[in-house]
Amino acid sequence: MDWQKELMLCQEIAKVGKRLWQDGLVAHNDGNISAKIDNDWILITPSGVNKGALKPYQIIKIHLQNGRIEGNSKPSLETPIHLAIYEIRSDVKAIVHAHPPYATAFAAAGIALMEPVFPEMIVRFGEIPLVSYATPGTERLAEMVAEVIQDHDAALLQNHGAITVGRNLEEACGLMEALEWTAKVLWLAKALGNAIPLSPSEIARLFSMRPKPAQ
Repeated sequence: MDWQKELMLCQEIAKVGKRLWQDGLVAHNDGNISAKIDNDWILITPSGVNKGALKPYQIIKIHLQNGRIEGNSKPSLETPIHLAIYEIRSDVKAIVHAHPPYATAFAAAGIALMEPVFPEMIVRFGEIPLVSYATPGTERLAEMVAEVIQDHDAALLQNHGAITVGRNLEEACGLMEALEWTAKVLWLAKALGNAIPLSPSEIARLFSMRPKPAQ
């Protein structure tokens, strides 16, 4: 295993944690972040640690096949979600779960972000579906999230928050920021009384510009 790559990923995860916390996308100990080292190992944030104060040495290493844990802390409660996504999406190398306020408000209301209003939303996400509620940390929630993420790069978790995936940490974190921007602007448009959808022909054109998720 390349220890330099592992160290670099630990440093990147810590930076992403601070970025999410500074942007108000997580509060206190909320959220979790992971990155794939290789086909055997991932790195994931520990449970009960403020993401704004996360240190690289606190990151936990988990074996994808046998679940072996290396580290001095307890891994994130949501580890089953991360493992399930890596199993089903070979192209995913990083995962971010956060509680961005506007997106989480939509999730708490049981509303998916499916309205085709912004070109950027369609090109980035296509749609942002809603995963039905299941108890955090359970295999049931992991299965439900993985099923949705099989065909999407982002989802809302009902009464819980949001999750994004990417080919690297920058992409996964950037998509979380874009998801929250989408939710906020849609919220504001609805407050003004209307969110005008794009035409069917424009929606089809924008969907054709989207890269297809690898399976």
